[in-house]
Amino acid sequence: MNPGGGMDMQAILQQAQQMQQQLMAAQQELDEAKVEGTSGGGLVTVTVSGRGQVEDIRIDPKAVDPDDASETAQTIADLVLAAIRDAERVVEELQQQKMGPLAEGMGDGGMPGLPGF
Repeated sequence: MNPGGGMDMQAILQQAQQMQQQLMAAQQELDEAKVEGTSGGGLVTVTVSGRGQVEDIRIDPKAVDPDDASETAQTIADLVLAAIRDAERVVEELQQQKMGPLAEGMGDGGMPGLPGF
């Protein structure tokens, strides 16, 4: 019971603790997640962590033209960049999926029930 109709601090603290636990769980899921980006119809595959860290790059030998090393090098560089961008897009979607509901739960950038927070 709140004398004077004030906010229930215990309930607010409990809600903040729940949100913190949910945030930590979402961050751990992102740490453990692995996503792939591809380009060139699968000639290049990039594996990225849920936090956006590039962890592996695989290049299919079919991407290499032994008769034109200079052109092949540029093509592979372009394919790697495209695959990284594809993986970044997937990571962004995953982060929004995991963290978005937590941000929405905080309302307009703050904690529910606490004006200005």
